[in-house]
Formats: sequence, C-alpha cells, structure tokens
Amino acid sequence: MRAVSFSADNHITLLHNGAAFFPALIAAIDAARAEIYLETYIFAADATASSVQQALTRAARRGVTVRVIADWLGSGHQRSLSLQQEFEAGGVMYRAFNPWFQRGVARMHRKICVVDRDISFIGGLNIIDDMVSDDDLRLPLPAPRWDFAVSIRGPLVATIHLELEAQWMRLGEMKLLARLQQFKRSRVRRPGSAHGPALAGLVLRDNLRNRRTIQRAYLQALGHARQSALLTSPYFAPGRKLRRGLEEAARRGVQVTLLLGVGHYRLQDAVSQSYYPKLMKAGVRIVEYRKTTLHAKVAVIDDDWATVGSSNFDGLSLLVNQEANVVIKDADFSRTLRRQIEAGIADGDAVAADAFDNLSWRARAWHGAAFFLYRLLMRVIAAGNRE
Repeated sequence: MRAVSFSADNHITLLHNGAAFFPALIAAIDAARAEIYLETYIFAADATASSVQQALTRAARRGVTVRVIADWLGSGHQRSLSLQQEFEAGGVMYRAFNPWFQRGVARMHRKICVVDRDISFIGGLNIIDDMVSDDDLRLPLPAPRWDFAVSIRGPLVATIHLELEAQWMRLGEMKLLARLQQFKRSRVRRPGSAHGPALAGLVLRDNLRNRRTIQRAYLQALGHARQSALLTSPYFAPGRKLRRGLEEAARRGVQVTLLLGVGHYRLQDAVSQSYYPKLMKAGVRIVEYRKTTLHAKVAVIDDDWATVGSSNFDGLSLLVNQEANVVIKDADFSRTLRRQIEAGIADGDAVAADAFDNLSWRARAWHGAAFFLYRLLMRVIAAGNRE
C-alpha cells in the first residue's frame, strides 16, 4: 500500500459540471500536437459525446497519436462496437476495458485525459451530456448533473501520463518480459517536493499495487482533521474503517458533513440510510441532495486538503474497481471547492438528528434487507474479482 507522493508547482483549475469541463477538454484536444490519452467509464452516444469524439478524430487526422479506453460495461456492448468502428475509421486507436468480464468483475471507473504530456484532466465526469441520465433509460435530468473535474499543468502530469501509458500497454498484447519491466517502472516512485504552492498527488485504486490507497488517503486526512470535513459522494456504503474514521473525527469535535446523492436507485438509498443512525449519533451531519443527479466524488478537509476524482464511498470503488483521484494541498483551491460543496449543501435536505428514532418496522426491515443484500453482493463480487 502506497502513500501519496506529492509534487509541487502544479497549476490546478476546478471545473464544475460539463459546462466548464467539456469546452476545456475539447480546446486542449484541438490544440494537441503529438499525443492524446483518454480514459472514461462511459462514452455515451449523445451530442456532447459526439463533440468530444469529433475533436479526437480531428486530432488523429492531423497526425496526433490518439488512444482512447472506455469501459465495456459502462459504455455498453453495442456502443463499444460502434466506437471501435467509428474511431478506427477516423484514425483513433480504441480499446474497450474488460469486455465480457474476461478480466474478472473489476471495471475501469477512471475518468482521465492527458494531452501532449502538458495538460491533464481528472475527475468524475464521464463523456456524457450533463442533462441526460447515465442509466439505460437515458432520461432527461431536471438540472445539470452535479459533478467536478480538474485541469492540471505541472510536474504531476508526467505521473498521470505514465499511468495512462501503462494502462494502454496492459490492455494490449504484452509479452511477459515487457509486463515485468512495466511493473518495475510502475513501482519507482517519482521524487516529489514537500514545498511550494499547489502540491498535488495522483491516488489510484487497483487490485495489484494500490488496493487501498484511496481509502488510506481519506483516513489519513480525517485522522489529522482539526476543524471541518466536507465529503461528497453519490453512492455511500463505506467499510468499517472509513465509517470509524468519520465517527472518530466527529467525536473529537471536527464538523463532519456528508453530502450524499439520493433518489437515483431505491435500493442504494436504503443501503446508505442504514448507516445514518450510528454516524449521526457520533455527530456526523448528513445532507441529501435531490435537486438533480449528484455524481461528484470530492472532499475538503480543513481548507488545506482536497480531493477530486472518480472514487465513490462504496465497496465497488474502494474494493473492486479501478479508480483515480487527485489529492491537492492548496488553500486557494480548497476554499474554491469548499464554496461549491457548501452551495450543494444549501440546495440539499439536512437529515434531522431524530429522523430514524421512530421508523416503522417496515422501514427498518427494508433497510436491514438492503444492507444484507449489499453485503452479500459485495462478497460475491470480491470473490470473483481476479483482475
């Protein structure tokens, strides 16, 4: 398990929703001169995704090397086939991650792009329109999906590029010796600086060398928290260690607030709510967001630690899937992200401290059944995870 390796002198910009993210991403792609890597869980078939796809194709046709990875399950089998055909016709190299679960059950849930080894994007946004639901029904949303990404310039981009390059190689046909050499390179920690503005580090989760790195980063930040911790996630079903970290921080006087997305999946809501009573008893404040789909996986702790990325607070993100977050130690960035989270909290519904004191037996039974089914499913998935 690795600690976060930070580098200094990074220029990081917070991008709220697709309205900020997609124009910045397309502008970077259109300015590319040599190379583009892009990874996404969902590469949809809508107008927004088409604009990104066209920009990638334009880059390839002017001689830029363009490599795209999309998750087979997240994008769907038919969409993966059409992407393969359309990208190939446009000169873009494309690979689907784990088709037909050939690599076990783990999914590639990361959302990352690196252009010319100069600028990188990382966060929670898939390549999909903000106003369209990301489930199979493709229902329109009442307001833009609430999500975040960051653009990064500086030394950290080299580290992110190395990871994307390694991912591309892993998905291709690599001989054993090449795999061993790539693994050795991945274990070499690039020297980081402990001084300077915009300290930032890449934090990954996979099933090889970074199994609990993202969870450990959260636990360390919560363990050092002094005043406040704002954490946001659309799916909330944390393991015992993370729950304990939240509770212990709240008990020692830290103002811990969870902003959680609800209303998308009834079973998921019940699983999340089964954790509420114990957390609230410890002093954790919980706010449910219903204005639209909350998809952000972000946090700010004490205005000097922040993270933006793809990892939810559930078993799939923390124990099974490939995830990528960036951890940032910069007061200005943290304050900017804090204001955005506080705006989301203002739009949400705070859960009353006594809301679960007098639940009906039916509600209690539903929460208990949902928790049992979730734990059973996670055990089955974890047992079948052989990535």
